Amino acid sequence: MEEKKFDLKSIIGFVLISVVMIWMLYSNAPTQEEIDAEKAKQEQVDTAKAVANKISNETVAVAEMDSLQQSKLQAQLGSFAYSASLPSATNAVTEIKNDVLSLKISNKGGYISEATVIGYDQFEKESGKLIQLIKDNNANFNLTLNTADNRVLHTKDMYFEPKLSTEGENQVLTMQLKAGPNQFLEYRYVLKPKEYMLDFAIRSQGLENVINPSKPIDLEWQMKTYRNEKSISYENRYSEIVFEYEGGKDDYLNAQKALAEDTAEEVTYVAFKQHHFTSILLTDTPFKVAELKSENLVQNEDVDTLFTKNFSLKAPLEVKNGAVAYNMNWYYGPAKYQILNDYHRNLDEIMPLGWGIFGWINRWIFIPVFGFISGFLPYGISIIVFTILVRLVMSPVTYKSYVSQAKMKVLRPEIAELNEKFKDNPMKKQQETMKLYGKAGVNPMAGCIPALMQMPVFYALFQFFPSMFDLRQKSFLWADDLSSYDSIYQLPFKIPFYGDHVSLFPILASVAIFFYMRMTTGDQQMSAPQQEGMPDMGKIMKMMLYISPVMMLFFFNNYASGLSLYYFISNLITIGIMLVIKNYIVKEDKIHAKIQENKAKPSKESKFQKKMREMMEQAEAQKNAKK
Repeated sequence: MEEKKFDLKSIIGFVLISVVMIWMLYSNAPTQEEIDAEKAKQEQVDTAKAVANKISNETVAVAEMDSLQQSKLQAQLGSFAYSASLPSATNAVTEIKNDVLSLKISNKGGYISEATVIGYDQFEKESGKLIQLIKDNNANFNLTLNTADNRVLHTKDMYFEPKLSTEGENQVLTMQLKAGPNQFLEYRYVLKPKEYMLDFAIRSQGLENVINPSKPIDLEWQMKTYRNEKSISYENRYSEIVFEYEGGKDDYLNAQKALAEDTAEEVTYVAFKQHHFTSILLTDTPFKVAELKSENLVQNEDVDTLFTKNFSLKAPLEVKNGAVAYNMNWYYGPAKYQILNDYHRNLDEIMPLGWGIFGWINRWIFIPVFGFISGFLPYGISIIVFTILVRLVMSPVTYKSYVSQAKMKVLRPEIAELNEKFKDNPMKKQQETMKLYGKAGVNPMAGCIPALMQMPVFYALFQFFPSMFDLRQKSFLWADDLSSYDSIYQLPFKIPFYGDHVSLFPILASVAIFFYMRMTTGDQQMSAPQQEGMPDMGKIMKMMLYISPVMMLFFFNNYASGLSLYYFISNLITIGIMLVIKNYIVKEDKIHAKIQENKAKPSKESKFQKKMREMMEQAEAQKNAKK
């Protein structure tokens, strides 16, 4: 009985304990929110473990990839693989700028990738398209490096580390191609306020065991020059390479050739000239030898309208004691005589002012005089005033030329008599004609000398106007750009050698030269007897009366309107001077009286006349001996 009782109590106790535990479990059971939170927590833990495993796997993969990339760069670049691992190994650019010039230098290659000349428009005034000498990869600058481990590397394909700072008002940009923290090849650019020219230096540090000291570093500069002017043919005529060599000598590559090449020694500067703008590389340490090339890119003016020339320079840089150090300069700006000349580095030779006396006249007379006049007058009026001054200075020569023509005109009847009297004896006719000249005191060559004296001035002016940067995009009357043609009508077709437009100033100049030649040719046609076996000069001069104006019309249609304006005004003034001389200064009756007076005097032969007489007498004697 006791046993059963115990068992019952035990059962009751177990039940009670079970009920209590169930109640406790129920009362302590988590809510649905707690269950969801725990579930989310577990999911976060699982996700974190997955991410950790993924990151670990990716880190291993990246490390393996970086190792492969580094090995690849090491195989390609050797020690310079260090530069490709830096944050600067991108195509980013750094800009330095002043009031007249804006330059962008690329990390890749370390060279100028964009050069903009501030304040000047392309093609037409106020077009909004600034003159950009460099843009869109039309130019590159490269050093070819021969390394100690027999690699050939090109700086244009590698990345430089930029550092921009200031020194006073100057902006300083260093671009370093690194082979290690303290091993590098450096380009140093220094841009000064209001300057088109910047300092440029190339130097190396700590590369004695990287660069092969037995081989030079080849410098290569190449540029495809953009068209910047209205007439691409006119601009291309003056786009050329100009260089200085052997201590001050200068030369150029012929702009008219399809391909021009040359090699020069001890070169101190090379200019890629584009008519009114130019890019120049100057060096304090001359290039021992430089290979220069100019390729004409305009084969068809209707199609090839973007570029004019492809210029290139190749020159070795010396490596001394395992290092390279060159101090240089870049110039990007106007091809303007006054600006270039002020640098006192012989850069004025870049301007095509003519050689010898022609260049001397332009440098020391025309440029200063025109600069003075244009300092207070508009450029069109300045050309007119300048023309008047030139013609007034040359008026004594014009006077002597006209007096000589007048004397020959007075003698014309007597010369005609001699021609008729000795028409069957040309030698005798010539002898008697020379005697007549001697008695009358007339020198038949006197009319040629004044014309020859004007030739240097004529040619100097022909070089002067195309070189005058100041005329660029300056307007006058209907001409909107005195440095280019003055189109008044666009033709729907193209005339060979003439073009697809009509320029008015060349027409006016051609008309003026026609009347000028008509005045002078009429007095000269019968001034001298025709020589036996020689062409009829009268007929030739009559033909030239019509041919010359037409040639001028065709030739100057695409030339600078400022030059055509000069010739138009010049011929008008010359016609006026000759009319004044003819009607108010030189009277034919006075000349005739003077000649008659000279005839009455004992004649004295000049050396020229004596020499001519002796030659004729010898020729006559030889002719008679043969008979």
